[in-house]
Amino acid sequence: MRVLVHDFAGHPFQVELSRELARRGHDVTHSYCPAWVSGKGNFEGSERLLIEPVGPTEPIEKDQFVKRLLVELVLGWQLLRQVRRTRADVAMMSNAQIPTLVVFAIGMLLLRKPWVLWHQDVYAVAIKSFAGEKLGRGFRLVATVFTVAERWVSRRAAAVVVIADSFVAVHEEWGTAEKTTVIPNWAPLDEIFPVDRLNAWSGEQGLDEVRTLLYSGTLGLKHNPELLVGLAAAVRDAGTPVQLVVVNQGAAEAVLRAEAERLDVPLMLLPFQPYERLPEVLGSGDVLVVLLEQDAGAFSVPSKTLSYLCAGRPIVGFMPAENLASQLVGDVDGCVLPPNADSLPAAATWVAGVLADREEQARLGKQARALAEREFALEGCADRFETILTTVSS
Repeated sequence: MRVLVHDFAGHPFQVELSRELARRGHDVTHSYCPAWVSGKGNFEGSERLLIEPVGPTEPIEKDQFVKRLLVELVLGWQLLRQVRRTRADVAMMSNAQIPTLVVFAIGMLLLRKPWVLWHQDVYAVAIKSFAGEKLGRGFRLVATVFTVAERWVSRRAAAVVVIADSFVAVHEEWGTAEKTTVIPNWAPLDEIFPVDRLNAWSGEQGLDEVRTLLYSGTLGLKHNPELLVGLAAAVRDAGTPVQLVVVNQGAAEAVLRAEAERLDVPLMLLPFQPYERLPEVLGSGDVLVVLLEQDAGAFSVPSKTLSYLCAGRPIVGFMPAENLASQLVGDVDGCVLPPNADSLPAAATWVAGVLADREEQARLGKQARALAEREFALEGCADRFETILTTVSS
């Protein structure tokens, strides 16, 4: 079977799946968009795995909506050319934007080729939520158009894979639930693993002699970056000075700097690091922090949480309680609180207690890694994806 797997963001576990499908004897082309600024996975190819970037190389400005729309429309056409060039029997789209999916779905219909929607975010719900509260009245029409478009592309897909049970209700409303399968996300156990707190990367950054709160990943509409600075300030005010380390690139940098200056919090801002150093990066955090806005609870599962679990570190999350990631963090005795400033005192008390107890840090870290090893076994996930892809392509 010839397969095209496109993951717009280039995240680690999607390319791990492509690598496993290739190991099983399928000819796989894995594509991603290099213009999307985020942490990337391991892009080493093999005899049956071709790694192929697609689309622009210059960073996409997320707030330039017209330019971004044009880029996303053109990307749909480029992906269709990729399908034809690789003679793919089936394609699977992950993290692709709605304009891209509309163009791609029309083209695949004309080519009479099947494709699978790997539904990582319900964009229509997200845009509708933020349009009402953050983006103003003018974006409500955009939210309505995206709702219609996302429902339409879901109906055009031969199969849909969603990452949490909460997504199923949306597909029931859209009339696509009968072809929808729930396969939770995971993180690569062999590529993200526990390392010593004092490691080469922490030494290079001068973090060996300080206690650290670390956040690594994207910061967008689904996050409130001010909570990171607020937590560091609250931990300090509770009597435990900490260094806040944020590995991120984008608009949130200015917000973080301004808030850190206002609250006099030591902040280390770093760009996304090479993927092969991610274990050291995450290992350098005494406590790892994850953020997710309340409105995002039904349509997003922050994949950084899964990487944190693999790294075997204590985790504090400002997230909706109903989110799948919140449940995972709770299962390993991490701290999960609502994503607002009222949660800072309780979170700071928990963090200060963990930082003061090395044995507790070790216990929490071992529990996190043990859960990852139970839940993130690649073979079972790959079996299910392989079955779906084989079924729709036959």
